[in-house]
Amino acid sequence: MAKGGALHTTGGSTKQVSTMTAIKHALQRDIFTPNDERLLGIVNVCKAGKKKKNCFLCATVSTERPVQVKVVKVKKSDKGDFYKRQQTWELRDLTEVDAKDANKENPEFDLHFEKVYRWLASSTAEKNSFISCIWKLNQRYLRKKVEFVNVSSQLLEESVPSGESQSVAGGDEDALDDYQELSTREEQDIEGMMEVCEYAISNAEAFAEQLSKELQVLDGANIQSIMASEKQVNILMQLLDEALGEVDTIEGKLSSYEEMLQSVKDQMDQISQSNRLIQISNTNNGKLLDEIQFLVNYMDLSKGHIRALQDGDLTSPKGIEACINASEALLQCMNVALRPGHDKLSAVKQQQLLFADLRDTFARRLTNHLNNVFVHQGHDQSSTLSQHTAELTLPKHNPLHRDLLRYAKLMEWLKNTHREKYEGLSRTYVDYMSRLYEREIKDFFEIAKIKMAGTTKEAKGKFATLPRKESALKQETESLHGSSGKLTGSTSSLNKLTVQGSNSRRSQSSSLLDMGNMSASDLDVADRTKFDKIFEQVLSELEPLCLAEQDFISKFFKLQQHLTVTPPLAQPEAEETDGGMSSRVPPQAEHRHSFSSEKDLVRLMMNKIFQSIETELNSLIALGDKIDSFNSLYMLVKMSHHVWTAENVDPASYLSTTLGNVLVTVKRNFDKCISGQIRQMEEEKISKKSKVGILPFVTRFEEFAELAETIFRNAERRGDLDKAYVKLIRAVFMNVEKVANESQKTPRDVVMMENFHHIFSTLSRLKISCLDTERREAKHKYTDHLQSYVINSLGQPLEKLNHFFEGVEARVAQGVREEEVSYQLAFNKQELRKVIKEYPGKEVKKGLDNLYKKVDKHLCEEESLLQVVWHSMQDEFIRQYKHFEDLIGRCYPGSGITMEFTIQDMLEYFSSIAQSH
Repeated sequence: MAKGGALHTTGGSTKQVSTMTAIKHALQRDIFTPNDERLLGIVNVCKAGKKKKNCFLCATVSTERPVQVKVVKVKKSDKGDFYKRQQTWELRDLTEVDAKDANKENPEFDLHFEKVYRWLASSTAEKNSFISCIWKLNQRYLRKKVEFVNVSSQLLEESVPSGESQSVAGGDEDALDDYQELSTREEQDIEGMMEVCEYAISNAEAFAEQLSKELQVLDGANIQSIMASEKQVNILMQLLDEALGEVDTIEGKLSSYEEMLQSVKDQMDQISQSNRLIQISNTNNGKLLDEIQFLVNYMDLSKGHIRALQDGDLTSPKGIEACINASEALLQCMNVALRPGHDKLSAVKQQQLLFADLRDTFARRLTNHLNNVFVHQGHDQSSTLSQHTAELTLPKHNPLHRDLLRYAKLMEWLKNTHREKYEGLSRTYVDYMSRLYEREIKDFFEIAKIKMAGTTKEAKGKFATLPRKESALKQETESLHGSSGKLTGSTSSLNKLTVQGSNSRRSQSSSLLDMGNMSASDLDVADRTKFDKIFEQVLSELEPLCLAEQDFISKFFKLQQHLTVTPPLAQPEAEETDGGMSSRVPPQAEHRHSFSSEKDLVRLMMNKIFQSIETELNSLIALGDKIDSFNSLYMLVKMSHHVWTAENVDPASYLSTTLGNVLVTVKRNFDKCISGQIRQMEEEKISKKSKVGILPFVTRFEEFAELAETIFRNAERRGDLDKAYVKLIRAVFMNVEKVANESQKTPRDVVMMENFHHIFSTLSRLKISCLDTERREAKHKYTDHLQSYVINSLGQPLEKLNHFFEGVEARVAQGVREEEVSYQLAFNKQELRKVIKEYPGKEVKKGLDNLYKKVDKHLCEEESLLQVVWHSMQDEFIRQYKHFEDLIGRCYPGSGITMEFTIQDMLEYFSSIAQSH
């Protein structure tokens, strides 16, 4: 009975375990394996206190790292044919596990996540197993430990095997549970067995009993098999004993062999040590040979190079080329990157001392030779011989540049090796070349000023007799611009250029041109054209000179690259002050100021070499402006074009900067010329005894506009002219009205009509687009004042008739009916006939003849508006005549009253009067 009871209990337990194993296998296969998870613990639960709806709580870990530990709630689907995940919690979110009672069996337990979940397990054993699994996972994977409440300490201790309680976290995951996933073959065997037993799924208890019976049969068979194979085991043991004896024999022989080989091993060790020492020696010898070859190859200078550096010819092309090659070879030897320890070798030190001595010797020879070249060129007078021919050309320095550029590579070598000598050469070149250029530029501008002053007729005759000698040219030019190269304003030479007949009456149309002491009547178009050519020639000569010198400096001194260079040009220099010449010493900081770009150094050298260009240009501009203020127009166009050209080549070049500075002066003179014209308009005085006619400043504006349009055609600075036009035309308009209001001899309407007609004609002919508004305004003013003058003048020949009909119109305006006007005492038919009889055709013609004479007396001949005004008066007279006839017809109907003359008579009167005069 006991045995039967035991078997019964075992059968029930086996049945429960088998069922949970099958469920666990199904969950692992269907739910967790596809999600790369392993099922480590499972418990069948339902919610405490509610209707029993069984589900499973599963403890899982991910198969990929980092490992994620989760508690998953799995429930059967409503159809009951498969399981599905219903809810998942991260184990790290679990804060507490409450087993309710640690001493008594209780299937209830609580899990505290974000809220408390109360569960009722199917058995206390499943609950304890699940809590134990949770405790193991917590110990292994979580830093923040979960609190276990009402859990038996024995349960937790038994969870950890003896000797491993301190290393749970380091054990293998298989220690967490005895579950091991079935292999493919095992899975196939179980499925085959379950297929044979069709009731394996429906009746798990019967299937488990059958498996138990088969296991018992197999165990019995195994025991019988073991008992039957005892004889074979004895034979196997005997053979193992014999094999052990043979092994002992072989070990004895191996020991004897090892003793014999020991002496051979010692000899081989000695041979190996010797070979290793030989290899080290060979390696060291190879490295030493490489070092020697390196020093010989990179620190050996040929005798030919040494001779070139010490005694090479610096005047011939071959000698220069040899020196260049030698200097480059020397620089390579000096700049070789020595390896650690080379600088301690005496031979290397000797070579370095030799190289330093050769470098210093050659640098001294090169510096002395180039210094001599610079000094000789600075004192060379042959380049200034052009002044004797009084030609407006500057000497060309291309031969000198071509000769010096042969030394460009040597200058680069000197720049890299001896910066002080390089900077000294730079200062020497700038110093002597500035003297040379100063002489040449001064002579050049002297000739330009003489030619420029010779554009007047007086000057042409005066300078035609000048001797072709430098002293004579110098004497005349010094009288023009003073010893300092600037206009002094003295009365020496320029006063002599004044035309002797200056007391004669000057033309009103060009009175503005009388600037200074020069007579405007002598300045014609040819003179201005000649001045323009002279100024253009000056700029055309300066431009290539500066560009060529700047290009040479960049190439010769190797200043194309951007480096930090100490300027070699910060020297004390004299500057001109109001009280004379004073020495200006720059601060010490300027001597060592570092430039961020070598372009700045080039510009600094150019400023030093051509320091007189800007002064001479300003002096020449002042002379041109003094000769004729209109020359500022030519100079503005030419200077603007050359500035634009220079900026296209290099916006930061010395030439563009200098010309830009001078352009400011030219623009200032141009503005002063415009302001002078406006000022003369405001100061214009009109004779009270003669008729006004076309005002002088209107004619001057026409002359200015014609000249400006010729000069500024396709010019870059057209905007400056347009601004000047607007200023001038507004001043012209304002001053025309001012003169018209002040005129006593000529009616205001005539002054306005004639002058605005002239302005309109000028603007229409020149087609100045920026003055289209002013052109329309001038036409409007001309038309308005023409009409006003005609109306005011026509009232005189028929004055009484005009007054009579004005009274008639006044009565009608007061409300008197037109047909009743004849009943008014002052305007009856008898009064009308009386007034009409006073104006017979003969009297009308006489009045018109007097009117024509008066208009002719008012109008000037230059504008030729007499016939225009006369024709307008004819039209106005006919209009008035028709108006009178209309009033007679409306106010005196049936009276038969008519004028003493007809429209045809009037046409004949106007025509005959115009022809007779």
